[in-house]
Amino acid sequence: MPAERRLLVVAGGQHGLVTSAQLMEAGLSRHQIARRVELGWLQQRHRGVYLVGPLETPLSPAMAAVLAYGDNALLSHYPAAVVRGLRPQPLGELHVTLLGSGGVRSRDGIRAHRTRHLHPADATRHRGIPVTSPARTLLDLAATASATTLARATDEARIHRLVTDRSLGEQFERYPAHRGTRALARATETEPRLTRSEAERRLLELIRAARLPEPQTNARVDHYEVDLLWPHHHLIVEVDGYAFHSMRSALERDRRRDAELIARGLRVARVTWRQITEEPESVATLAVQLAAPSPLVRSSTVSA
Repeated sequence: MPAERRLLVVAGGQHGLVTSAQLMEAGLSRHQIARRVELGWLQQRHRGVYLVGPLETPLSPAMAAVLAYGDNALLSHYPAAVVRGLRPQPLGELHVTLLGSGGVRSRDGIRAHRTRHLHPADATRHRGIPVTSPARTLLDLAATASATTLARATDEARIHRLVTDRSLGEQFERYPAHRGTRALARATETEPRLTRSEAERRLLELIRAARLPEPQTNARVDHYEVDLLWPHHHLIVEVDGYAFHSMRSALERDRRRDAELIARGLRVARVTWRQITEEPESVATLAVQLAAPSPLVRSSTVSA
């Protein structure tokens, strides 16, 4: 098989990237590598890491960062949370964690971390990228991210069943001296356990304090019962969160319901218990929704 074809196979499994070692294993000399860079067939992304032609993917920067630090490197911290779907794009500053002792230098837009101990279960792969486990990702994120970012990432991980109370507890046992241990413990242990009625009551208090129009509560919209309804503004607000939607089936059911209501011309907003208890300013988004022009409602029956 020609060298180029072998390299395309390798690059296809690495988000379009190859290393100098892989290029040489395919039979290319240093001169031949340099020539292909001149021709544009290879694009250097980091020292010893090249993008092959047009094969770039949205996750190529993450893969390139890991390849730049060798076999003992794992994507970690915020970029690992993005790759796992716990936080939205963009990747932001790239972070890698290396196993072993000794110093490590950050370079080329990559922040490098060194750890002497990493449990085998915390070194995994996702979409072909060597990456820390979901629980370890949250622990690393806790050391650098804001409380809000950490809380939202933790909620996503739980909703999608990527972590459990047990797997998070194992992080505290494995890495008691980690800088993120205290913050992650706070994020997982101080979760407000509001009942739905208590969450609705607190949200109504925030709405009244902000002098927003009074909504109907537990109103009927066709065959659905919704938490809060502003019928003249065609706006529905539902109160939810991990405590109410820990099952994936419930989350998917709510998304289908929201889609059906939106298709009928209604607006649906969701407010979490964490926003109600920790981010009361979030009711400002309701003010924006109420001030926006109301859509036309199509074949919906709205009642108190």
